[in-house]
Amino acid sequence: MYDYVELSLGRERDAVARTAQALRRAPAPPIAVFSPLLGYPSNTVLALFPALEGEAALAATRAEGVVSALRTRLAPTARPSAGAAPLPGGVYVHNWFNIDAPVADEFVSLSVEAWPDFESRFDARIFGLFLAEESDLDRSQGARRLLLMTRYRDLGEWQASRDPTTEAMKVFARRRELTRVSLARSCLLIP
Repeated sequence: MYDYVELSLGRERDAVARTAQALRRAPAPPIAVFSPLLGYPSNTVLALFPALEGEAALAATRAEGVVSALRTRLAPTARPSAGAAPLPGGVYVHNWFNIDAPVADEFVSLSVEAWPDFESRFDARIFGLFLAEESDLDRSQGARRLLLMTRYRDLGEWQASRDPTTEAMKVFARRRELTRVSLARSCLLIP
């Protein structure tokens, strides 16, 4: 299990760097810390932790400069494997999918089917596909949320990977039919 934490920060110019450093010094440090590139507010830090409990969960949301925090519990699906960490460099796209609850297994299966062709054609690597813990809103809407984290060499590689003629994109088109809404935003891994 993992916790994905979106931290909103104050207005200080160095808030992102200071918060990232504070998170790395925490008793339960994150697996990865990301800074916004496109689609996130500029005063945001994103962190992926091993599942946080008790005081560790509170400490992450109380790091220096944090104004507010949103924590989402995630279960890995086919990736990442235990102990894996995001590769340095490149651009990470965090894509949230909202799907009908009954098709979650099919969504994951289609993703896994497409990844070998996708990764062989492009300088891209799927770090993880996570199923978010079901919220009350999810239950009331019959929905599930998934987070896909993908590393691309750069935004140009992301754009090239949209090629609809590849086998991967044909499978992703079937996956898109299962998707109510998706929201892809890019960020950088903070070393």
